Amino acid sequence: MADQLIRATAASDGIRAVGVITTRLTEEARQRHQLSPVATAALGRTMAAGLLFASSMKQPESRVNIQIKGDGPLGRIFVDAGLDGTVRGYVENPDVEPRFKAKGKLDVGDAVGHNGFVHVVRDEGYGYPYSSTVELISGEIGDDLTYYILNSDQTPSALVLGVFVDSDGVQAAGGILLQVLPKAATDEELVKTLESRVEKLSGFTPLLRQRHTLPDIFQHLLGDMGLKILPTAQIVRFDCSCSFERLLGALKIFGEAELQDMIEKDNGAKATCEFCGEVYQANCDHLSQLIEELRSRTDSPKIRKRSILF
Repeated sequence: MADQLIRATAASDGIRAVGVITTRLTEEARQRHQLSPVATAALGRTMAAGLLFASSMKQPESRVNIQIKGDGPLGRIFVDAGLDGTVRGYVENPDVEPRFKAKGKLDVGDAVGHNGFVHVVRDEGYGYPYSSTVELISGEIGDDLTYYILNSDQTPSALVLGVFVDSDGVQAAGGILLQVLPKAATDEELVKTLESRVEKLSGFTPLLRQRHTLPDIFQHLLGDMGLKILPTAQIVRFDCSCSFERLLGALKIFGEAELQDMIEKDNGAKATCEFCGEVYQANCDHLSQLIEELRSRTDSPKIRKRSILF
């Protein structure tokens, strides 16, 4: 099944539902970053959440950044997702060995940690981005991001995320987000019914592995509530905005002296994109050209640092 996102409404538009399948893009992230199984599960859940969060934004260039930093061995998890269906991300320590809970389930909470924070930035593409931070409550990511939504949006919500990864790679990944909108939030019976059905849901990835589609899952949850599924599915994919041109632009901040030093001592410059693992190599000719460009400017910078983020 292709990676895709679908939207739906129910209860006379009082419920908003979004579902996303991210199996292939999570596998791409696993391969790019050489992720361990538990790192794959943590990053995959967060990428699915990023796409679900971004789906409610309005402007085409809107993006959401999610940063999760716990006291577990994984360190920081960072995801950048857009309304356009693109997502990228990384884990600070990608090779953490997994621990398991009962029935062989990966202990993501232990790897993330139980103390720390979730920081979310929403950039609508104009004005100042909106950001908010909440404390971790479990490290399981789904619970923590549900807690974030309840505190940030003040909206009754249910978020279900999942990644199933085995020795052959990612077999299923994605999630669903259900929200009771303000027009229906005062209907306590509706909220209780929705909560009860989500609690009885046997996870997300087991349903995908049983070949249930997103419409099947929505039908199961909301079929008797006037479910309306939007006809167009959106393709989602792992995509990074890094490029060799951006590397060259970043190198200019070092100034003439530092670039010359790179030519003489390092025979060029190399940088690896944190988000996608792509490695870029600038040779001596590239650096010489940058020096010439800097010499043509009167405000050539003289910064002496060697860390690059692009």
